[in-house]
Amino acid sequence: MRLATWNVNSVRARLDRVTSWIQRSDVDVVLLQETKCTDDQFPAMAFEAAGYEVAHVGFNQWNGVAIASRVGIADVEVGFPGQPCWGDSEQTEARALGATCSGVRVWSLYVPNGRSLEDPHLEYKLQWLAALREAGRQWLAEDPDAQILLGGDWNVAPTDDDVWDPAFFEGRTHTSPAERAAFHGVVDAGFADLVRPYAPGPGVYTYWDYTQLRFPKRQGMRIDFLLGSPALQRRVTGASIDREERKGKGASDHAPVVVDLAD
Repeated sequence: MRLATWNVNSVRARLDRVTSWIQRSDVDVVLLQETKCTDDQFPAMAFEAAGYEVAHVGFNQWNGVAIASRVGIADVEVGFPGQPCWGDSEQTEARALGATCSGVRVWSLYVPNGRSLEDPHLEYKLQWLAALREAGRQWLAEDPDAQILLGGDWNVAPTDDDVWDPAFFEGRTHTSPAERAAFHGVVDAGFADLVRPYAPGPGVYTYWDYTQLRFPKRQGMRIDFLLGSPALQRRVTGASIDREERKGKGASDHAPVVVDLAD
């Protein structure tokens, strides 16, 4: 079974690239982030034509997460327990979507950016990750053998090896001690990085800014992750980051991240 996560930075703008890639790469389940569309606007028919069932949540031209599966999709859940709202809103943003695909409980996650160390959005980000940690602990307390995949754009580079220049990021988001501690809190709750053993750093990234020739200069960040519960960790046979998909006209600024599981 092959699963992947990919921040596509607008699914409608990159529809042909996404549907072509999931078929060419023989992906069974793909978690998409930053779809940037409402549910009515999501191009579900294109995925269905490729053989995938789709679940999506999106309220406007921002955020948006989806799950596309060719091995079944059931028990779709919008938002995880305790997921906080942003600002004065009483509705959670379209940043988390769960479903069960061939026995694996998958979550497509788009963690808040944080914006800056002085912005209230950073506190929202930390609260969001803390709530995810507690939800993960509860899931594993209820069923220690549960196969759970937390995948997506985490907007955190958890170590200095995950950025092209640690000095460049001093005083910025994504690498602050608080954000890194929040990320590691999810790991400590029982969800290990499934990809790093197969894609060791430094110099291995999943995101490159569009500006200042960051991609050809290899100035990137590793902020997209697939984290797995203990039962899922035991099934992993390989993992990779498809850097080639960051190349060419119309590419997302993120690359797909892939993990293979034994039956």
